[in-house]
Amino acid sequence: MARTNRTGLARSLALPRAQLRNVYPALRYGPLDVLKQHIDDTSSSTGGLLDAAVDWGLYGAGRRMSSNDFQHAVRTAQKGEGFVWLGLHEPSSEQLEQLGEVFSLHPLALEDAAGARQRPKLERHENDMFLAMRTLAYVDSVDRDAGGDVVETGAVMVFVGEYFVITVRHGKHTGLAGLRRHLEGNPEQLALGPSAVLHAVADKVVDEYLAVVDAVQQDLEEIESTVFAPRGNTDIERIYQLKRDVIEMKRTVQPLAAPLRELSERPRRLVHAEIREYFRDVSDHLARVHEQVAGFDELLTSILQAGLARVSIAENEDMRKISAWVAIAAVPTMIAGIYGMNFDYMPETQHAWGYPVVLSLMAVICAGLFRGFKRNGWL
Repeated sequence: MARTNRTGLARSLALPRAQLRNVYPALRYGPLDVLKQHIDDTSSSTGGLLDAAVDWGLYGAGRRMSSNDFQHAVRTAQKGEGFVWLGLHEPSSEQLEQLGEVFSLHPLALEDAAGARQRPKLERHENDMFLAMRTLAYVDSVDRDAGGDVVETGAVMVFVGEYFVITVRHGKHTGLAGLRRHLEGNPEQLALGPSAVLHAVADKVVDEYLAVVDAVQQDLEEIESTVFAPRGNTDIERIYQLKRDVIEMKRTVQPLAAPLRELSERPRRLVHAEIREYFRDVSDHLARVHEQVAGFDELLTSILQAGLARVSIAENEDMRKISAWVAIAAVPTMIAGIYGMNFDYMPETQHAWGYPVVLSLMAVICAGLFRGFKRNGWL
């Protein structure tokens, strides 16, 4: 499975901690004019932040509001006139620093958002919430290198506050294509605030899990039919590769169950009560995925053991055939070797029928051995 190395982002996030922690308290607990002044001071640098932006918008009453000025949109949302939805793809450490300064995000959450290998989790801070998720993508056989990964992973992190929601994506298979347009076409749900976006992202990620599980199941059925076919070819390498990818799927899916269960069961100030009901459905879908992936793992273990056993049986059958033919060939070899010693006094050496008698004896013994081995299944 593609294992994206943890980027130098997290290590270079030396950022950041001291500097962010100096900014963090002033923005979080200061009045509106503190935030306004800070945004004005950093207006020249937010352009760098928006370089990593896939899209951003200001939303109010379930509708996207016309706004071309990011700083103005943030101020408007801070006043309670809607919320800002910002989508970032693989931001740099400097861009994450700017993000923390503008939205007063916790430095530890920013450090988690810097890496693509973050374990799924839910963190709650004073005025915001952070959800980290891993994504899955199925790699079709036509796009797969020989011995390549069947499933590749990425990461999606979501920051949720009273007036903002921010998505940070890592990996080429982590697209949220169409999600923004879908929500914009459903103003009733979008009017529920940033938590509606949080639910939509989680639902999108889990739906991708379902699609990947269905694709992997087809591969698994193909491998199973090949292994147990009468003249099937046991591709141990392919079985092992798929099993390794299934284990990675378990590491991706299983840890997300607790955060989704918490979002669906425990009331949260930043999660609308109606949205909490929707999270139950997402949690149910995730439970289904987890059950299927666990079943894949067990089935692949059985297939791998059966494949190895079949290879061992095939090798034993080959050895039996070789041994049978060696035993048959040993008879004429032995008799010919005895009569090849050229002693003067040997049975049948002076007899006129000695040669055909010895040949006939060889043929009879070999035919008897062949029939016996054939009857016992060795040949």
